[in-house]
Amino acid sequence: MRQPDANKESKRLAALEAVRHVQDGMAVGLGTGSTAALVIEELGRLQNTESMNCDYCVTSYQSMQLALQAGLKVFPVETFDSLDISIDGADEVDPALNLIKGGGAAHTLEKIVHTLSTSFICVVDGSKLVSQLGERTPVPLEVLPQAINVVRHELDRLGAREVSLRMALRKDGPVITDHGNFVLDVKFESIHPEGMEKELNSISGVVENGIFARCRPVEVIVGESSGVRTLKP
Repeated sequence: MRQPDANKESKRLAALEAVRHVQDGMAVGLGTGSTAALVIEELGRLQNTESMNCDYCVTSYQSMQLALQAGLKVFPVETFDSLDISIDGADEVDPALNLIKGGGAAHTLEKIVHTLSTSFICVVDGSKLVSQLGERTPVPLEVLPQAINVVRHELDRLGAREVSLRMALRKDGPVITDHGNFVLDVKFESIHPEGMEKELNSISGVVENGIFARCRPVEVIVGESSGVRTLKP
């Protein structure tokens, strides 16, 4: 029972460090997941105690609810031509700062937001660092429901070791994304991040995949029991 608590505190330390990059008046993109929730919480505190006034966009319905509860001003992603900064977590980070994201099934909008951002900062605890992508986490693909069989066939052709439809925990049937699509979790023997990201997105019916190689963060802030450290390309 202690490890989850330790990880949460490590994430909190990293989230606090990341928020220090946010300045009054910025346009800010907010990710999805447990680490992003800590970032949102701290930004809400700063807005209420230090009168920091920023414009925000979010990457999921969950993050929107958290941001509104924190008192942040949230606008649709499509109203921004660019963002000054975006902050998000990750499921895996390799030494070149390539990422796997999508554990929360929000990677499509996350990739759009971080592409808009001048400075994408990733926040993780030390357990998310890996020597190569796919070491512990499958690659998520958001897929049109009508294309499931087509996509499975193409993944077999690419040498996928395991393909599974992500199932919901509190409802019968599969996870449904905010865009009404399914998620396939795919394991490969090895991943060459940039090439694999491009090839997966070329499959008809794939909306977006969870490899972030062409949209890497400018830095990764790692929270650990001893404090935080920053990784840069």
